[in-house]
Amino acid sequence: MLKKIITMIALTSLYTAPTMADTLDDVIDRGELRCGVVLDFPPIGYRDANNEPAGFDVEYCNDLALSLEVDPVILPLTWSERLPVIVTGRADVVFGGTSDSLARARTVGFTIPYAIYYAQGVVNSNSGIKTFEDMRGKRVAAAVGTVPEQEWLEIAKEWGEEDNYQGYQSENEVFLAVAQGKADIGITTNTAVLPITSKYDNIDAGPRMPWTTDYTSVVGKREDVTWLNYLNLFVTHQVRSGRYQELWDKYVGGQAPELRIPGVMY
Repeated sequence: MLKKIITMIALTSLYTAPTMADTLDDVIDRGELRCGVVLDFPPIGYRDANNEPAGFDVEYCNDLALSLEVDPVILPLTWSERLPVIVTGRADVVFGGTSDSLARARTVGFTIPYAIYYAQGVVNSNSGIKTFEDMRGKRVAAAVGTVPEQEWLEIAKEWGEEDNYQGYQSENEVFLAVAQGKADIGITTNTAVLPITSKYDNIDAGPRMPWTTDYTSVVGKREDVTWLNYLNLFVTHQVRSGRYQELWDKYVGGQAPELRIPGVMY
């Protein structure tokens, strides 16, 4: 009899256990979407003339909030804060040019790609850098915690030039270092080259980096499958509605990159 009572209590506890609300429910109940964005990544994320958040990623945050019928709250991030802000729960989602690496996927969850970039350098006009090989012996700068930094450090190790590397907390600091002649070349993405070369008279477009195309994803909690499923559907709706192309044309220009990877089904 005692064994039967214990079993009944256990089953009752199982059926009456409170359910945990997921991020989707939390956002809707809260009435606001906390969206992390890197704002030193023009034209994808930046501050406009009125010091307000603007750019491709900011508009994606606003669109996501609109789909949920909640208010968007933009949280400015540095590159190195993109994962911690999700892990600690300070943000519900991050749009921040985040590469979907397998190492990062141990910590946070990724959607299907929502934007594609490739790495390119911006060079000081007096650097003499025209090709990738010209970077040998030069002072190279990149933002801390980014894929360009990781990729370059592997090459620098092969070349024995780790001491020539300079890491900065933001891309704005990288560009300023190049403009001031503290670095010969700064590694960024192709989308940032035109805004930066237009801003600085002594910075020119540099060579494309040899590593692979950068597929970037929306970031959410790793364990929150319901939220990641919603974000995946949001990304597909942005493409299907033409909004992806509209925003890419507005901020970058030209045909938006194809998000599907050849030979892979999303």
